[in-house]
Amino acid sequence: MMSMTGKHRRESVKRTIVLVAAATGVLVSTAAQAQQIVVQGNRRVDSDTIRSYVTGTASGSAEEARRNLLASGMFSDVKVAQSGGRTVVTVRENNIINRVVFEGNKKVEKATLEAQIETKARGAFNPAVINADVARIKEIYRRAGRGTAKVTYRTVDLPNGTVDVIYQVDEGDKTGIVSINFVGNNAYSERTLRGLMSSSEMNFLSFVKTSDVYDPDRIANDLDLVRRYYLRNGYADFQIVNADARYVEGEDKNGWVITVTVNEGEQYRVGAVVVDSRLAGVDTGRLDGEVRAAVGDVYNAEDVEKSLSGITTDVNRQGFPFAQVRPTGQRDRATHQVSLGFVVEDGPRVYIERVNIRGNTRTRDYVIRRELDFGEGDAYNRVLTDRAERRLNGLGFFKKVRFSNEPGSSPDRVVLNIDVEDQPTGSFSVAGGYSTQDGIIGEVSVSESNFLGRGQYVRVAGTGGQYSRGVDFSFTEPYFLGYRLAAGFDAFYKYSDLTRYSRYETTVYGGQLRLGLPITEEFGITLRYSLYNTELKVPNTIKRPYNDCSVPIPGLTQTWDPGTVINGQNVSGLARYPDCAYNGEASIALKGSQGNTLTSLAGLTLAYSTLDVIGAPRNGFYAELKPDVAGLGGDSKFFRVTGEARYYKELWEDVVGFVRLQGGHIESLDGNPLRLTDQFFLGPSLVRGFAPNGIGPRDIGTTDARSNAVGGSTYVGASVEVQFPLWGVPKDLGLKGAVFADAGTLFGYGGRRTFDVNGDRLINGFAPGSGCNFNTFTIGVEPECLNVRDKTTIRSSVGASILWNSPLGPIRFDYAYALSKDEGEKIFVNGAYAGRVGKDQIQAFRFSGGSRF
Repeated sequence: MMSMTGKHRRESVKRTIVLVAAATGVLVSTAAQAQQIVVQGNRRVDSDTIRSYVTGTASGSAEEARRNLLASGMFSDVKVAQSGGRTVVTVRENNIINRVVFEGNKKVEKATLEAQIETKARGAFNPAVINADVARIKEIYRRAGRGTAKVTYRTVDLPNGTVDVIYQVDEGDKTGIVSINFVGNNAYSERTLRGLMSSSEMNFLSFVKTSDVYDPDRIANDLDLVRRYYLRNGYADFQIVNADARYVEGEDKNGWVITVTVNEGEQYRVGAVVVDSRLAGVDTGRLDGEVRAAVGDVYNAEDVEKSLSGITTDVNRQGFPFAQVRPTGQRDRATHQVSLGFVVEDGPRVYIERVNIRGNTRTRDYVIRRELDFGEGDAYNRVLTDRAERRLNGLGFFKKVRFSNEPGSSPDRVVLNIDVEDQPTGSFSVAGGYSTQDGIIGEVSVSESNFLGRGQYVRVAGTGGQYSRGVDFSFTEPYFLGYRLAAGFDAFYKYSDLTRYSRYETTVYGGQLRLGLPITEEFGITLRYSLYNTELKVPNTIKRPYNDCSVPIPGLTQTWDPGTVINGQNVSGLARYPDCAYNGEASIALKGSQGNTLTSLAGLTLAYSTLDVIGAPRNGFYAELKPDVAGLGGDSKFFRVTGEARYYKELWEDVVGFVRLQGGHIESLDGNPLRLTDQFFLGPSLVRGFAPNGIGPRDIGTTDARSNAVGGSTYVGASVEVQFPLWGVPKDLGLKGAVFADAGTLFGYGGRRTFDVNGDRLINGFAPGSGCNFNTFTIGVEPECLNVRDKTTIRSSVGASILWNSPLGPIRFDYAYALSKDEGEKIFVNGAYAGRVGKDQIQAFRFSGGSRF
């Protein structure tokens, strides 16, 4: 055995000697070969580096060596020749790039272009690479909706073999999406399906919108919206067969044509619903309450997802962390019914070993982790991870969110990977518009929905206009103290000139604290505390003499004529100020309410919503109830409750009807009259066709129709509206029509009825509260007590509207005809009919709108 071992050792030594000798020979041969390679023309590139391209060729071919040297990108020309037994390599080096410049780019930022090209400063100048970059830049512009963009380059020679590379861009006209076509759709029209998409076709508004720019990622998201729409409306077999995007060039228009082929299948209804628990000890009665689908309903995939999530959460709470809920569905194609089942069974005992979050360059880890209903060490449950993925996608912080799994350190461990890609979440906007109530208005605002990557919402805005101006600041922390509680505060200041519809101005400033508690996905409660000051002022200038019956304006208000004075009162029979009541005099209630009112108010908002789309609902129900109590300090002491309910139903394709009910009541808590500023002042927000402050209790002691609204304590109202597309008008223009009918009333004046506005502590010769005889001796033409017309008359109207969800913001134009109204009281002067006082104020046309640009 030992002799054999010695023999093996000797043979191993021999093989080692042979290998070393062979390697030495190769090195000597290579060195000799290298000495026979002459390099010419190089200035920056080392000669040995160039020789390595020649000696490193497998075949030793001169042509192969030349191609390899050119492919290195370091040379613009290479020649390899044999001369006298030597290989002569002649090169011409590429220049070094000093800088890369873009000219003519306005629609695409320089940083975006630099990130996509391969030509970089301090790199070698390579025409092949630059030509490829030109193609890349063109593709960037094509994806940005500029398919006709032209890109060229030029160089500027500099000393020491350096050059500047300049890309010249002619951006051309916008070339967006020419058309979006659907093939195979029968249940829903192309108009409806295009309306679901955020992408749109080019039209005359393309100069201000960007939704018509072809974006493959946005198209993919849009198609998912289409798919979910079909599944939400009973089409369980729906499939998107193909989605083709082609760039076309035509004589009239260049752009993208999107063709989507779908297979709708049949619409199904729910035939049966069964929860089958295969785990002993599970309370199935509780689980039945988590099922959103009912027999006879149109099949809705979103209801199935919510049912899965609810059942899984409830089973886990019952002490079964590894339970899995598996949905089953048996289609009966003859009856077009789906029998739904939710099978609760014991799943594999797999734990989450680690959660890796990757790709978040801005959003902090804890912002993502708090959306998860699980953590490291918890049982792995696919339903819960799917729900977390939907939550993260719904935040709006990321372009995309993707969950994936990989095996852990043992068979019962899994590693969960969450890959995200941050996207911009801040916005700066300039808005403007016009409304019949506020006139021309403008707003500048800055908002950030993911402040400092913490998931917090911050907004500051300033408004200014003809009749109003203000500033407001809002901050919201969606996870207060680590819980799913949305806490925030608001600070605001607003000045409003209401003299066109009443004879006063208000300035309101203060703040509010908020705490939102989500009870279920549909129901939530918000706790509120507000502290604000309201200043009411009646203007009294030469241009706006709305208080000169009480405070005469020199040079405008007529003074006393000499006469007989008895007990300090003029009884000459001459009026003190005979014209002051006819130049826009404010109600005595407004004069007596001037000054500041501090309100300390605590309240709740209880909201319930099943709306399918928040911004433009087609189906669903929304209800809100807001009880408030004022009196925790401050001047106002009252209890107030307001509420509204809206029910939406898609009557036909793209035709949506809704019913709205609203109401409110306020009453004093200390037995004193309500302050004027605390009561309800209503008009078109309750019944269209009436002016702001146009309905409700009115002071009939003044003949100024614009000054005599004094507010009410109770209101109720109802509206019915049907919205429909304007046929022949492209849907993506955002134009819709509507017809409506409104009815409602405001009544129950609860404020003061006697006022001492001239400081004599008497009300027309009587002590306060002792009576009022309406004689005119104290202030001449206006009594110091209030005569209120307060009727429960139902106001009603019918009308039509044009609604435009324009790129400049939502715009609405209403025309309403009042069917019933309070006609007021007749007045007579010296026995002759002189008109009516206290009647409602009509406003048939109403325009409101805003813009963002």
